[in-house]
Amino acid sequence: MTNKIIGDYLKDKSSRFATVAMADTNGLLRGQMVSVSGLPSLLKNGMGMALPQLALDPTDELLDMPGVTDGEADFHDEQLAIDQSMARRIPWAKTGHDLLLLSQFKDGAAAICPRSILGKVLKRAKDGGFTPKYGIELEYTLFSESHESARAKGYRDLQTATQHKSHDLIIYQATQSEWYQAVAEMCEPLGINLAKMHEEIGGGFMEACIAAGEGVEPADQLMLLKNFLRALALRQGKAITFMPRWSEKADSQSAHIHISLKDKTGNGAFFDGAKPDMMSDTFRHFIGGLQKYAGDMMLVFAPTLNSYRRFAPGTFAPPGLTWGFENRTTCFRVVGHDSGSLRVENRLPGADSNPYLTVAATLAAGLAGIEGQVEPHDCVIGNGYGQIADELVFPHAMPEAILRFKASGVANEWLGSRFVECFAATRQSQIEFFARKVTDIELQRFFDLG
Repeated sequence: MTNKIIGDYLKDKSSRFATVAMADTNGLLRGQMVSVSGLPSLLKNGMGMALPQLALDPTDELLDMPGVTDGEADFHDEQLAIDQSMARRIPWAKTGHDLLLLSQFKDGAAAICPRSILGKVLKRAKDGGFTPKYGIELEYTLFSESHESARAKGYRDLQTATQHKSHDLIIYQATQSEWYQAVAEMCEPLGINLAKMHEEIGGGFMEACIAAGEGVEPADQLMLLKNFLRALALRQGKAITFMPRWSEKADSQSAHIHISLKDKTGNGAFFDGAKPDMMSDTFRHFIGGLQKYAGDMMLVFAPTLNSYRRFAPGTFAPPGLTWGFENRTTCFRVVGHDSGSLRVENRLPGADSNPYLTVAATLAAGLAGIEGQVEPHDCVIGNGYGQIADELVFPHAMPEAILRFKASGVANEWLGSRFVECFAATRQSQIEFFARKVTDIELQRFFDLG
């Protein structure tokens, strides 16, 4: 049955084109504008898209992916299934050119498609009697620079939108009211349910939060938010970045996931008023799973070489897989006070991570903990930066993260062995590409006297 938004669009004689988009592994939307005359057939049969779209770095460097970009590849199209329930309107586009449809690879290609993988994990959760509910916080930095001026400066000494650290400063929020208003207006046609926006802990550093929801919807919304925030900045002659560490002087940028589970009756599965701290056995085992398996998923939470610079000493990033009550010095922060609000915040993912994959990996680790009745370590009380057991240390470099990801039984079982193989290969390709480059700091250190 055709979605009403789509049905009305097809009936409108002024409609000319629709955009069919899918998310790549980097969290960038890729797609094509298609004629409305051909849209009914695409809605029924799907649309072809080259699978190597999932093997591209953000600037379209083609990475190694077995069977997709190697010597056996023929670069053929695979079919995208259009999700008619996710029809949106593109801000700023002229009426008749503004329909946006989200899609995902189907059949065999679904095994390496981020949106399809999240759908698979959500289904497994439902089969196990749980309905996940989650929201996502996204951090980014806004610059009073265009991308062209930033490039001309070599991405150094950039002017951020505000000069000083500005955590929740109303002065800066009021000064930048036009930006905030433009973001809010942009989100309306995109169907993005913004729960909160505010200044963060650095110059130009901001946060936007997606309200909690179910299914793929919150991840869809964050995917749209990331892409259209960039578009909004470009339209205003500004630049934003989601790099976890765009400068050694800047604090780290993350994407925190707040997540809980409902049981078959619709009640909060994490809450038990008769248990210590109101934490049910289910919740305790979920956190135990996060502590035991999230380190295996580090490659998903930190998917680029820059991601690991976020964890340098002195940044406000989690140091280990610890947990605590309302404790932002831990990786897994327990928040809430009743059945409807009790949840855990996963503070591990970077702002450059793919929301479909980070939610899927978070769920996989936690649900595996429930299945295995994994007991968590003791909660951290006080500052957690110096309270890290050896078994709670996660990979702080991409080579180690690749090895753990490939060897992880939970990652292979829940995300799929084909995805693990392909995603690890693209990250290894990224390492090898950067290993060939001579950096500025190498020249400064070693050119004269090295």
